Amino acid sequence: MKKNLFALSLAILSLTGCSDDEISSPEIQIQEPENGFTLDKMQWLRIQPEIKNTNNATFIWSLDGEEIAATANLNYVFAEAGTHSLELKAKNDGGENTKTFTVTVNEKTYLNKITQVFDFLPAPGQSVNKLPAATDKDTDETMRVKAETALKAGNMISLGGFGGYVTFGFDHTVINKEGNDFIVNGNALTTWAEPGTIMVSYDANGNGKADDEWYEIAGSEYNKETTLKNYEMTYYKPEVETKASLAEYIRWTDNKGQTGYISKNAFNTQAYYPLWKGESITFKGTFLKSNIAGSGNSWSNLPYEWGYSDNWANTNEKAQINIDWAVDKDGKAVKLQGIDFVKVYTSNRAEGGWLGEVSTEVSGFTDLNLVN
Repeated sequence: MKKNLFALSLAILSLTGCSDDEISSPEIQIQEPENGFTLDKMQWLRIQPEIKNTNNATFIWSLDGEEIAATANLNYVFAEAGTHSLELKAKNDGGENTKTFTVTVNEKTYLNKITQVFDFLPAPGQSVNKLPAATDKDTDETMRVKAETALKAGNMISLGGFGGYVTFGFDHTVINKEGNDFIVNGNALTTWAEPGTIMVSYDANGNGKADDEWYEIAGSEYNKETTLKNYEMTYYKPEVETKASLAEYIRWTDNKGQTGYISKNAFNTQAYYPLWKGESITFKGTFLKSNIAGSGNSWSNLPYEWGYSDNWANTNEKAQINIDWAVDKDGKAVKLQGIDFVKVYTSNRAEGGWLGEVSTEVSGFTDLNLVN
């Protein structure tokens, strides 16, 4: 009889004493400043909470009662000043917990221009080593500084032929609002466009460097059959430099088995190959078929419909870019709250007789959020 009672007791304990198998609800720990989170508008609010018991958990961030994210960590940027209530709700099979706190967003005045250049490397072209000026004593860093100095002052730089690029940033985040968001300023004319492909990125890791994932602005040419993705072009430094015009001046090859030459014209007799670089340079990107046409003294290069820099006049609405046009490396649309970095590179390889090669120029940047 005692044995039966003991066995029954063990059975009951085995049914009721299963605390090790119980699922605990998530525990949220956030290091909150004494007076809540405070930041300036157009700057990222980054919160990385410590959360325990996250198996099969879901997360909802709500701002003033409206859901804004479904991730454990939060990156959010505010367009306007104000005071807000922010809530994180974490839920799993064991239950849910919430954490609510205050966010104060301060007013701030920003510069509507480029404030930093991270990288600059033009491909060979007729304005290279002139915009900005360069010598063989220059380095990647000194040329970066020269490009930064020019763009901060609203002066023009040239990116040369296909692939030549510049990467720059601002003193604030360019917010993805409804409608168009920014313009990369160039010097496009009605019948002579020199389109540049635009890449955008945001400071996901918060280190202030342009080292996060890049997204291409998929303009009007992105899905055309004539557009080449993952294109590569390599330029070779001339063995002998000359000031005379020359049809076969700088040789190039590409990853499609093609080869050709950049010519030198009589109007720009300086070296076209970047003086501070080695024997060859390779550029990669999306190659767009140009609209160049003409002969003799009459040439045109008509703009693409939309989505590029130095393509339409800066004052033309078609020069404006919508951040919602951004796609990832697989061509899938992405929804970005805002951007901190922009990269522009010349989108094709074409020459217009005496006018020389098509080369994207950049002279500044306009955040349409800051335009009254």
